[in-house]
Amino acid sequence: MITGSSNPSTAAARAKARKSNLIDRTRLRQLIQQSPAQLATSVADSGYRTEIDIYAAKHSGSDLIELALTQNLENELVSVLKVCTGKLKEQVRIYAERFTYQNAKTVLRAISTKADLEEVAHAVLPVENECNTSWLNIISNSDSLSEATELMKKLPLSKAFANIDADASLSEYEDALDRHYFEKALAAAKGMGLADRILRNHLQMEIDHRNIINVFEAHNLGLSTEDIRNSLLDGGRLIPTGQLNAVANADDDGVLDILRRSSRFDSAGLEDSLKEAKTLRTLDPVVMWLHEREKKDLTRMSYLHPLSALPVIHYISLKVQEVTDLRLIVRGVTAGLSAEVLEAHIL
Repeated sequence: MITGSSNPSTAAARAKARKSNLIDRTRLRQLIQQSPAQLATSVADSGYRTEIDIYAAKHSGSDLIELALTQNLENELVSVLKVCTGKLKEQVRIYAERFTYQNAKTVLRAISTKADLEEVAHAVLPVENECNTSWLNIISNSDSLSEATELMKKLPLSKAFANIDADASLSEYEDALDRHYFEKALAAAKGMGLADRILRNHLQMEIDHRNIINVFEAHNLGLSTEDIRNSLLDGGRLIPTGQLNAVANADDDGVLDILRRSSRFDSAGLEDSLKEAKTLRTLDPVVMWLHEREKKDLTRMSYLHPLSALPVIHYISLKVQEVTDLRLIVRGVTAGLSAEVLEAHIL
């Protein structure tokens, strides 16, 4: 139940202040030039000192930095939510909840691949973080995906598994989580006001982009039309629910033809990225192109509509990007990748 009035002006001002503390491109370029031994100190001095200190007693090197990054992001999400009130808080909470769904996927993948619990507790869901205790317990006490979902039944996301067969595949469980998340997110933005409509449009863009990636990935894997349709999410704007069957039945060119019908979509840009993907034999160019499109939309709409949830959500997305960039730098430098390679992927 949503109580109290929203405070978009205050929340947007706080988000703007937080945004000014994010690491800029110049600083990231400097970090790329550093040695593995220098990175921990530099990352700590860039706003991650508290989390570095928490994990320094038991971890070092790249493990230390990655754990600190994850902890810092979780702390930041909690802090941002505390600033928001009323319906605004509910909308921002829904956006932030996607990371809980990601943790659920991590647990299911660990069980599916029979990952070593100690390794998961060390590198993925650090045991030092109390928020991870319940997730690690699920991994420890589950021998199957169905057992894991039974242990998740007290979580709000457990409703995602209501219609899943006990012997369903990992991808089916993951698709169910995605479907449930976006249903909840769209429901939180179902109002008729401008702020609701703007947030809803962005969520629908995310759904469209996931569907585009899913269908091209399915073609590469040779999946059946039925499997493709089951992987597609309802609620998109570019590809409305009524067209999902047509998309599932189409080949790559057919999908592009469907997308060309929309004047709101740069189908030529997607086509170029798809050609590059086929040359490189990876969908990374398509994923990166769609991700950049989302970033531009969120940036633009957060400035145009300051009295909505988007300025706060925009900050969260930038914070997530910072953590992602730092993680790539740490892994790349540790692996001995050249500065040129890292800059090409990050800057």
